[in-house]
Amino acid sequence: MKLLLLSNSTAPGREYLVHARDAIAEHLRGVSELLFVPYALADHDGYTAKVAAFMETLGIRVRGVHTGDPRQLVARAEAVFIGGGNSFRLLKSLQEHGLPAAIRERVAAGAPYMGSSAGTNMACPTLRTTNDMPIVQPDGFATLGLLPFQINPHYLDASPDTSHMGETREERLPQFLEENAVPVLGMREGTWLRRDGDRLELAGVAAGARLFTPGAAPSEHGPGTDLSALLTADARFDVRGAG
Repeated sequence: MKLLLLSNSTAPGREYLVHARDAIAEHLRGVSELLFVPYALADHDGYTAKVAAFMETLGIRVRGVHTGDPRQLVARAEAVFIGGGNSFRLLKSLQEHGLPAAIRERVAAGAPYMGSSAGTNMACPTLRTTNDMPIVQPDGFATLGLLPFQINPHYLDASPDTSHMGETREERLPQFLEENAVPVLGMREGTWLRRDGDRLELAGVAAGARLFTPGAAPSEHGPGTDLSALLTADARFDVRGAG
């Protein structure tokens, strides 16, 4: 299985996906056409055009999954990219088009998978660690399950200078672990994960990621860290009532 999972698609002061251009080019080496899933945003055509403009710089054509029979397009896709936006809307659309199983099968067969933000959430067992507002109600929370652990994209560290009194990620993710015995990787902006078979590596900017595991203090990990052990983690997951 070959995965590239970005925390974010746009870095401050950079154009769309440019901050991860080299990693994307390597991940999609040999791919001539990419199948893009734009369901996380309302404007499917506009979103697909945005991705196509970037991929053109890599010599890769882009086709939106909404432009034909979605399951047939997935079945013959060279590679699949699910973009960011609202994770609840994205999952609901994937379910309505019967795509979770189709994408899992295609990726298991060797097609590279790329996700950013909400698309990265989709690679996890469920969307329960997303930051998004549930603007729609999907038929359960189970996602693609391309990884046996959870990710929290756009992870933010608590700031001692803020007047914000709401819960921080540092508080919310341990609450998740109280109910779910599965690790959660908080990926800061500018970071990404690369999976190639049984190897999993953290890459990107120096800020790195923060790993939350049941019964242990959070641990810090920088770019270049081998996180392959997470692929063999006991991802016991209670999805009763979650689809």
